Amino acid sequence: MVSVPNRFIRQAIELALANVGRDGGPFGALIVKDDIVIATGANQVTRTNDPTAHAEVVAIREACRVLGSFQLSGCDLYTSCEPCPMCLGAIFWARPARVFFAARHDDAAAAGFDDSFIYRQIQVPHAQRSIPMIRVADELATRPFEQWTGRPGKTVY
Repeated sequence: MVSVPNRFIRQAIELALANVGRDGGPFGALIVKDDIVIATGANQVTRTNDPTAHAEVVAIREACRVLGSFQLSGCDLYTSCEPCPMCLGAIFWARPARVFFAARHDDAAAAGFDDSFIYRQIQVPHAQRSIPMIRVADELATRPFEQWTGRPGKTVY
């Protein structure tokens, strides 16, 4: 385990506790840059009817807005719990320097937030997943990528 400023991980946990007190999910996150909290997030899934409104995603969105950037270079993310697969994807796209978490995914699973089925589904062929994913062949399917790669001055991410 890495030694980190305990106040930030504790703040993420306190955000999660406060959110539970507001009938929200038990998750909190914050983004820190240069030892300053620039954004926080708490789980808002049921409050906003948005299944993507996890604490980490909420914090990432706010931090990117504050920084005016779609990347979190030089930032650290502190979260009350190990990120789920969706949040992990968002974290990798946002590219913070580090992620620190308190509770483990199995702690979340014991409380009813079990994401292990998602990890298993990724390994299953598309059509056999619990929500089948069916590719529809179309002659224009790759056209957006062709236009993108040929576009001068594009913002690469």
